Parts: sequence; C-alpha cells; structure tokens
Amino acid sequence: MLVELRAENYAVIDHAIAVFGPGLNLLTGETGAGKSILVDALALLMGGKSSADVVRHGAEKAVVACVFESTSAAEAILEENGLDSEGTEIILRREILSSGKGRVFVNNQPATVAVLKQLAPELALVHAQSETLSSFDQTQQRILLDRFGGLSTDTVAEAYARWRSAAEKLEELIQGEQDRLRMVDLWSYQRKEIEAARLEPGEDDALETEKRVLANAEKLYSAAMGAFEQLYEGGASAEVALRAALRNVEELARYDSRFQESAQQLESARATVGDVGTSLRDYAEGINASPERLAEIEDRLALLDRLKRKYGKTVAEVIAFGEEVTAKLAEVEDRDGILKQLKAELDSASAAYRTAASALHKERKTAAAKLSKLAEAQINSLAMKVHFDVAVTEPSQGATQNSGWTTHGWDQVEYRIATNAGEPLKPLHEIASGGEMSRVMLALKVSVEEGAVKPKTKSPTPRTLVFDEIDIGIGGRAADAVGQKLKALSRGQQVLCVTHLPQIAAFADQHFLIDKREADGRTKTQVRLLDQSASTHEVARMLSGASVTETSLQHAAQMIATSR
Repeated sequence: MLVELRAENYAVIDHAIAVFGPGLNLLTGETGAGKSILVDALALLMGGKSSADVVRHGAEKAVVACVFESTSAAEAILEENGLDSEGTEIILRREILSSGKGRVFVNNQPATVAVLKQLAPELALVHAQSETLSSFDQTQQRILLDRFGGLSTDTVAEAYARWRSAAEKLEELIQGEQDRLRMVDLWSYQRKEIEAARLEPGEDDALETEKRVLANAEKLYSAAMGAFEQLYEGGASAEVALRAALRNVEELARYDSRFQESAQQLESARATVGDVGTSLRDYAEGINASPERLAEIEDRLALLDRLKRKYGKTVAEVIAFGEEVTAKLAEVEDRDGILKQLKAELDSASAAYRTAASALHKERKTAAAKLSKLAEAQINSLAMKVHFDVAVTEPSQGATQNSGWTTHGWDQVEYRIATNAGEPLKPLHEIASGGEMSRVMLALKVSVEEGAVKPKTKSPTPRTLVFDEIDIGIGGRAADAVGQKLKALSRGQQVLCVTHLPQIAAFADQHFLIDKREADGRTKTQVRLLDQSASTHEVARMLSGASVTETSLQHAAQMIATSR
C-alpha cells in the first residue's frame, strides 16, 4: 500500500505531501489544479521517463518521494540489487536536476531507474495519461490473465530450466570440439612423456637424500668408522671405560646396596654404546661409493626437474596433471557417446517443455475466453460500447523449434479492442483516449477481482492501483457504475483515482482536494485531506460549480450516504 507521496519543486507544486490510506483514495479539484501532476510524479517513482521540464521554474531540482508498505517479493528484489531493507517500509526518492540529469535512491541508498522498474509491478500499477503503455505491456497483460485463471507457470519454468541447461551443454561440446581436437596431439605427447617416466609420489625427496650420501661417501665412511672406534672398538673406547667402571661399581654394590642401581645404569649405558657402535659399523659397511649409481640418480633427478617445470611444482602435481590429460583424451575418444547422450537429454527436455507449454496454452485459451466476456461486459457498463478480446497465440508451425520459449511458456498474450461497431480489433495501445484506457483498465481489474480462480501460486500483482482521468466522456448512471466498480476494487487493494465527477467522488474512503493558490507572486499547488464536512462541501461544489447552495449540499450528503 502507498503510505505517503511527496513532491517538491515539481511542475507547479512548491511543496506537497499526501498521506494515503487503505481503500479508495480520490483526488478532486478544479481543472489545471495539478491532480494529474501527482499521478505523474508517482509514475516517475515507478521508473517512468524524466525530463528537466518538470523542475519548477527557478528551482535547481525537483524531488519526488514516496513510502510503500514492504512485501517479501519487494525485499527479495532489494536483496538481489544489494540494497538494504528498512523494516516494514520501502522509501523511493528521485531527484531531477534542471540540467536534465537525475538521481535515484531506494531506502536512502543510491540506486537506478532499473531497480524502480523491477519494484513497480510489486508496489503499484499507474494508469496515468502519459504512462498507460509502459505500465501495461504484454508482460503485464499475461500476468493479469494468469492471475485471472489461477494459472501457475512453475512446471513450465522447471521444464525450461532443464531444456536450457541441456542446450547449453550440447552447444558447449560442439563449439569446444574443434579446440579440443587441436589439443589432442599435445595431450597425447604429454601423457606419453609422463607415463614413460613411471613416477612414484615422493621419489624426488628420496633420491635427493641418496644423492647426498653418494656424493659424500668417503666423508660419511670415515665419520661412521671413527665414531665406531671411539665408542666400541679402540683400546680407549667408551665401551672399555664403561666396562672398567662397571666392575668397580659392582664391587661396591657387593658391600653397599646403594650402588646396585648405579651398576644397572652403567650396564644399560654400555649396552646402548654397543648398539650405537654396531649401527655405525653397519652403516659404514653399507656405503657404496658407486659413481655409476650417482650418475643414474642425477639423471633421474634431472628428468623429474624437467617434468616439474612443465607440469607441476611436485611429483604429485605432475602425476595429477597426467591423470587430467588422460581424462581429456578419454572424453575426446568418447565424444560420440557423450554427444549422443546430450542430444537424447535435449530431446527429452524439449519434449517435456512442449508438453508443459502446450498444457499452459490450453489453460490460457480457456481463461482468455472467459475474461474476454467478463471484461467486455464490464467495459460496456462504463459508457462505452466495445468488442473486447484476449488473444493468446503460440509460435507458428514454420517457426524454429525453440522460438519464443521462455520460463512462462511460449504464448504471446495481447488484449485487443474495437471501440466502434464494424471496426477491427486492435491492441489496447492504439486506443485514442487515455480516459478510455483507464476505464478499460478498471473494467479489467474488476473482472479479475470478481471472477479470478483461486491462484495455485501467488502471481505478482500490484498492491496499489492508480487511475487518472477515468471519467472522461461519461456521466449519469455510467459515472455511478464507475464509482461502484472502483469501490468494489478497493476492497481488495488500495486504489487512487483522479476524478471530476461527484458521483465517483461520493465513494471516497479518503478524499483529497488539490487546489492552486497564489502567494508571493507565485502559484502553488496544495494537497489537503478532507474531513467528512469538507468532503461533502467539495462534492457539492462539483455538483453546482463555484457557487455551493444548500440544495447542492443536501444532494451531496445524500449521494455520499447512498454510496456508503
């Protein structure tokens, strides 16, 4: 619901604030007071085109802003665009500079006109004289028909996603095939080179260690044998000294038990020295100062370094690269099988989409026939005499297989009308009168609200409907019928309407008076919410003109009472 609308330095408006409520909000006033200007300002906040001409003379910029109650779908749109939500409200603001440039803000954060256009279907649908076409394009017409028929596009959307995925995979395989074939020779060489090396994970580290040993064989042998002599073999070795000390300590232990543990420790130390000495001797004897083995290791390490420079930092990465190349070659070799599988998946997905889209088409045709009859009756009750039809067309037989395929089906939905007998049906945008267009939209909305099937899933529908100059060319009973329809429509969602007719104004839940006054040599437009007494006076003025009489006041009070 639209909560508040503000305009500053916008056209003839100096500063105006309108606080709207639920139900039917009607704007009245003298011709030229600026009623439609407010509607145009709201259309601007729904993503309409801006112009420097709207900036009030002498001002640097025009500012229009509004506050809407938030919805979950609107919050999702904000999140998709990286904008923060503001609790239960959405604040839109647009600034138009006298230079023609402009800025957009959503919840006081910089945004774009594109974001406003995304939010518009969730927040409001404005049927202003200058905004009819952009507000009710074929997308909106399809959405309205689906809502009327309670139709869901979920099945078609799922089938479309599956078909699109299969088509993209097949296209990627076909387009990438030439590049892959050019790479086959390189991949084959790489695999052959890596496989010929017969790599083992971690072998480079082991070979480096062995290389260091072989390159320093003499030093290692001398060190090992020298340590062995000092620990075990020499006459002054540690083992000889420990054995002599052990004999003395054992002699002490025979007379004093305190030295028994010391004797055990010396025996353990002698055994440790013996073990270490044996290990050193065995190590020295195992050293093979083989120049042939050293050369072999150096050649192997050189091969590994060359492979690592080309395919990875470690032997493990080189092995992994070889496995990857092998997989690519296998994929090329299995191309025919993969291509056949992808084509089968695409055919299956295409068939599923055609089935879902065809079923949706039949449902839309049925709903369109019903909506055509209801809407035509509603339109003709508003002082018009028309023939109305909802056309639902699918791709022609000669079209390509996926022509017009979308997430919501392949149908083109177009509302057509003939405003005079004998004339052919034409698209809505070819209607000459904006007032006629507003009445058509009102009739359509009432038809949908009164005749819609309970929706299987929630369709995006505007929460606020705005109608400008809906009463042009009507009066009497037709005007009363328009008022009744607006009232009926406002029970389900908020409605804003600009009117010149007292028969319609009498139905207002909130009645706003737009008037112009001169102050300090400048004309200013004001917006006032009328109480019951003032509303009755305004309806009386609309009945009798500038001079309000007691009779017109009584008539106005009776009209308002009757509308209640």
